Amino acid sequence: MSSVPGQFLQPILQGWAPWLYSHSYWWTILGFFGNALFSSRFLLQWLASEKKRELIVPGYFWYLSFWGSVLNVIYAFHIDNAPIIFGVIALPFIYGRNIVLLRRKKPAEVARPALQPSYSST
Repeated sequence: MSSVPGQFLQPILQGWAPWLYSHSYWWTILGFFGNALFSSRFLLQWLASEKKRELIVPGYFWYLSFWGSVLNVIYAFHIDNAPIIFGVIALPFIYGRNIVLLRRKKPAEVARPALQPSYSST
C-alpha cells in the first residue's frame, strides 16, 4: 500500500469517478469548507455551553460533525492519500449514528437537561 497521493485508490476509481481526480481550485475550496464546518462545531458548542453556564452538546453539533466529516472524506478521496482516508472514513458513520440516536429522543428530552437528583436531609 502506498501513501503517495494518486497511487492508493486512483488506479481503481479513475474509470468510475474521473471527476474525483480532476484538479481545480474548487477542490481546495471544498477541503477548506469541510474543515471549517467540522471545526465550527467546537466554537458553537463552547458558546452554547457558556450561554447556559453548563456543559451541553446541542443537536446541531452532531449535524456539523456529520456534514463536515462527509466533506472531509470526499476531499480525502480526492487527494488519494491512504493515511488520511483511513483517518476519516469511519467518522460519518459514527456521527450519523449519533444523529439517529438524537432523533429518537422526545423533543422535551432534547430541550431540557437531565435533572440532578436532590438529596435532602428531611
